[in-house]
Amino acid sequence: MDADVLRVSNLTKTFGTFAAVDNISFHVRPKEIVGLLGPNGAGKTTTINMILGVLEPSGGTIHINGIDLAVRRRPALAHTNFAAVYAPLPGNLSVVQNLLFFGRIYKVKNLGERIDTLISEFDLEKFRDTKCGVLSSGEQTRVCLAKAMLNSPDLLLLDEPTASLDPATARDIRSRIRDFAAAGASGVLWTSHNMYEVQEVCDRVLFLSHGKILLEGDPRTLPAEHGKDSLEDLFVTVAREPLSLEQS
Repeated sequence: MDADVLRVSNLTKTFGTFAAVDNISFHVRPKEIVGLLGPNGAGKTTTINMILGVLEPSGGTIHINGIDLAVRRRPALAHTNFAAVYAPLPGNLSVVQNLLFFGRIYKVKNLGERIDTLISEFDLEKFRDTKCGVLSSGEQTRVCLAKAMLNSPDLLLLDEPTASLDPATARDIRSRIRDFAAAGASGVLWTSHNMYEVQEVCDRVLFLSHGKILLEGDPRTLPAEHGKDSLEDLFVTVAREPLSLEQS
């Protein structure tokens, strides 16, 4: 098995003459949480959609646990899962119905027991039989994260996972995701615009701008390496003046 949970090599996605993702390469190791950062339109969600097999790359390769996604899609995605604020679960199904539905898709063993465990872990017991469509945005996010953990994925993709949560709940969710990564051999690819969250959670970050990776490193030391006081200052520079970083 490949040492990396995820390895992306020379990945490109073009729409006509526009390169949304421009020849990027990176990896995620077991037990590692990697932040994929950048302003809106930088290529983060396009990259995640290619890793999920939703979009077909224009070039490059994606390997999940050493399996080439383009060649063996089903086994590559079998141990992958995903959560994002823009991808809510079916609102006409209850919390437990949604988890049963997706658990069967992922062929989760001992599914009822696994659902009970996740409902408890994410404090969803009182919403067990509530339709997801009437839950608050924060409650829906917790259900989406429970769904993302159903198959104990080796690769967990999180696109702004705590965006709609209050600070206390967001802190709890961050702790749970850190524990999830530390407990086994799973890796996490995490996008966020919350630089405090990124600095707290991520082991390594990648900064994207105009489809290219400009910077990579430890979020706690990277700002000083580029003459910035904070990760937020560095993010603003990437968003506003990427050429200055490329030339530095």
